[in-house]
Amino acid sequence: MDEDLTEGYSEPCGQCGNVCWGLTDAEQFFCKNCHNVIERTKDVVDSSTYSANNRISHFPSGGRKWIVCEGFQFILKHQAEALVGLGVCPEFKKKVLWNFWMRYLQKTRQAYTKNPRITNGSPGDITSDSEPESLALNESSEASDGKLSVCSGSLDAAYYSFAKESKSRHLMTMPRTLALCHLALLWMREAITLADLLRLVSKRHVPYINVHEHFPEEMKIFGKDCKFFIAESIPSYRMVHREASLLAKVMELPTFPPVSQDCLLHPALLCLRYTMDANLPDELHLLVCKVMEKTAMGNDFFLTFDPAGPKQRLPCYDLQAAALIIVTMKLLFKLDDQTECKMFSLRRWYMSVQPALESAREREEQAEARQAWKSKKPVVPNLKNKTLVLKRRRVVEQLQSNFHTLTGSTMEQQPPAPSSFLFLWGTEEGADGPSLHHKRLAFLMEKKGRARCLVNRKYWHPALRLCHPRECREHFLELESSLPRMYVWLLGLFSFLLGVSQAQLHGEVIQVERRLLRGKGMR
Repeated sequence: MDEDLTEGYSEPCGQCGNVCWGLTDAEQFFCKNCHNVIERTKDVVDSSTYSANNRISHFPSGGRKWIVCEGFQFILKHQAEALVGLGVCPEFKKKVLWNFWMRYLQKTRQAYTKNPRITNGSPGDITSDSEPESLALNESSEASDGKLSVCSGSLDAAYYSFAKESKSRHLMTMPRTLALCHLALLWMREAITLADLLRLVSKRHVPYINVHEHFPEEMKIFGKDCKFFIAESIPSYRMVHREASLLAKVMELPTFPPVSQDCLLHPALLCLRYTMDANLPDELHLLVCKVMEKTAMGNDFFLTFDPAGPKQRLPCYDLQAAALIIVTMKLLFKLDDQTECKMFSLRRWYMSVQPALESAREREEQAEARQAWKSKKPVVPNLKNKTLVLKRRRVVEQLQSNFHTLTGSTMEQQPPAPSSFLFLWGTEEGADGPSLHHKRLAFLMEKKGRARCLVNRKYWHPALRLCHPRECREHFLELESSLPRMYVWLLGLFSFLLGVSQAQLHGEVIQVERRLLRGKGMR
């Protein structure tokens, strides 16, 4: 296998530029420097220029050619199995996610169509908007056994490279696997929000980081394939939400099932969950529901996602629920760094939650540091050194695995079972602090005739002017220093619960205040 054929075939490697060729068991040339395999064999050697179209995605010895979409299909399959194992309905994998995946491949003309974007060994027109052949997305489609209509791995890799250079918006990426799962969960009306999904990924309950290491032996990746499948960090909430919105339009999905009051994605139930996790009094939930009613944020029209309708924005159900709670607390306590200081109940709540929040942040930072250390790769300037680092790391990981197998120990402890709550409040062992759920808020209300009104009669808010979405971004960073510290702290608490930035949550609070104070929700 290691016969040196450098003199017989002197063209430089199209990946690393070196001239150092060997032969695989299948008599194909491979670069000894970067392990890039080309389709030229020992029997067919000429001096024609080497093309990037000649590479495949793995060593063919004992394996087979595969395409990039197969890799993403493998990842989606394991992500779906993990979610089903966590309690998601089995129909999520068998019907919804599978149909979404087939629809994506069809609409992007990568598979399930007679007119694929790869034709005659070269990429087709990736900018064409012509409609692909129609395909019924139901269980009968599984009769195709998942066979794709695109060609071998070498052509598929060339297509992906060409499309990336052309800045195609339709290619599958690692963050888009999570976006596709998010859309399928929303379609099923599962109780897993986008924030929940990303937290499950961060806790390794759903495969994402270094998932390529679990590929079958015949699909081990090398060289340029690494940029498609190697993920060393978790995408942000904003990125996955944006990718989910884009995929819904690309797939031309119909209107999603409505989020009714009995659905756990409804703001009334999400607000109940978040007030419990934040150790807020149960009575607060009743007031949150009143704000939700005033803003019409519990209506079917507001909550239903229609990718093709006039309301195309994919709702952030978790952020909207947290924003409703924050607006309600501003109504009750004002949160201006003065009024709330006179209220013993809020001061006691802050003193109980603040230490638990700091401890939780510290635990999360330590966990992230451990995971980053495990997956850390040195930054190297050229492909030759980078390939060498990846190769050495695979050797080290294999040695570690063999050692732990021989000693009968496990490489790392299994993550604890996931919970919908980050904190535990009460008197039991391991609790984060005493529970304040039973506390009353009666002194914050006063009677005016037959009506009950808030004691706090003033409400502050930043400017609620509408900004141009393409020309203006969030203003939180420039406003943060002038905002009351208690309000910023509250943003920090709920942004930590949801794993989002304070700026993003502040933007949702502004949206709620616009609907509440300008009467848009009263129509």
